[in-house]
Amino acid sequence: MTQSSINAIQADRNLLAASLANGFFAEALFDALPDVVFFVKGKRAEYLVANQTLVARCGLADKDALLGRTASEIFPPSFGASFLQQDLQVLGTGIDIHDQLELHLYPNRAPGWCLTHKIALRDRDGGVAGIAGISRDLAMPDKNHPVYRRVAAAARFIHDHYDQQIHISELAQIADLSVSQIERYFQKIFSLNPRQMIIKTRLDAASAMLAGERSITEIAAACGYHDHSAFTRQFKATVGITPRAYRQLLQTG
Repeated sequence: MTQSSINAIQADRNLLAASLANGFFAEALFDALPDVVFFVKGKRAEYLVANQTLVARCGLADKDALLGRTASEIFPPSFGASFLQQDLQVLGTGIDIHDQLELHLYPNRAPGWCLTHKIALRDRDGGVAGIAGISRDLAMPDKNHPVYRRVAAAARFIHDHYDQQIHISELAQIADLSVSQIERYFQKIFSLNPRQMIIKTRLDAASAMLAGERSITEIAAACGYHDHSAFTRQFKATVGITPRAYRQLLQTG
């Protein structure tokens, strides 16, 4: 494509953007996606646009109950504080967040995994004017992929040995692939890279154990962490709250 063609397309884009009566036309499209949360937030991290999926997962009656409020006013305190901190980080730094693996706890206390993306929205002067984001539920694995069986064998190894230290090279050997190949095929088939799969498997087990009576130190060891603090750091980075806070949240349900 020539530079003149690129310039012409950009001019058409700008003309269309300027002529739109509703700059948030995407909201109606995202309303039709039950497995994707979509939102736009302002400078104070308040919701300005949200799709119906987000409204339902927050246990709210309609969008009016969400708009104008921050995550800390919508979600349980521990989760809400973490989500708000993440929003303020993007607003303050202008640095986007991509493929953030997160475990959410829905109103019925059922856990759900998603990949979150948040991007800074910039005004005409280049300043950060807000945030747009999506959280996409993890898709079912692509069982029709030509190397599914080989990669699935590596995934089964993770599920059977999540309490041990697992190296990517070990997974590559199981699947008879190179390290770069198994990273690429994991992403295509499971929508996760191998490291994310290990984290997800360990924290799936940990979140189930937290509903029981085992101590957090015992759960950390059972899920392959060297110590209590390493487990707590990983859990908080992924779930947004500490294991202890997660346990308390389950007990209040």
